[in-house]
Amino acid sequence: MNSDFIPAKESRPVINFFTTYTNFMLWRRFRDIHVQQLYLPDSNSKTVYFMNHHYWWDGLLPLYLNENRFKQKARALMEDKQMREYPFFSRIGAFSIDLDNTRSGIRSLRYAVESMRRPNSSLFIYPEGKITPVSFSKPSFKPGLSWLYRQLTDVDFVPVAFYISHTKSNKPDLYIHVGQPCKPDKSLHSGELTQVFEEELHQQMMGIRDQVYQVRS
Repeated sequence: MNSDFIPAKESRPVINFFTTYTNFMLWRRFRDIHVQQLYLPDSNSKTVYFMNHHYWWDGLLPLYLNENRFKQKARALMEDKQMREYPFFSRIGAFSIDLDNTRSGIRSLRYAVESMRRPNSSLFIYPEGKITPVSFSKPSFKPGLSWLYRQLTDVDFVPVAFYISHTKSNKPDLYIHVGQPCKPDKSLHSGELTQVFEEELHQQMMGIRDQVYQVRS
């Protein structure tokens, strides 16, 4: 493994601390958290969760979802620059990926595949690769997600959408939509698979948009 690669080095005490911290910060920051969950893993499930990437909060939301909802052996891909700036993320299950180096990126994805061999494992991935402006338009993914889909078997690929809605209240509302597993044909070309995954997440975002508009109307 590349010497610059930062592996996950989970620590249950650290996970417990940041779970408490995250729950407190979310309670303090948001008026309410609205979770629509169409997927619930069981003890035999293995899952890759792919998500939109618009907020600083995105680094902590996988921990919130896993510890409060999914309860799997979770890991997450995180840009190496962010990992070096916030090294504690490795202690809660994150490992690095260098988006500017294809060879290094493949090494990180192979590490992800190995991580998914663990029973009841999960992986959180932001396939846009970086924080993007808040939008309900169709996202644009890097090819890593479709590569993982071809490499993994008996693994659910589940879209998760996040949206923060600012209303007249002093605090915004956080919306989280967890969709159903996406099961495209693995014979599709990489670009076609990517488009399927983009559309699946886009549909989750549209669901949040409709929910927000109903609340505001």
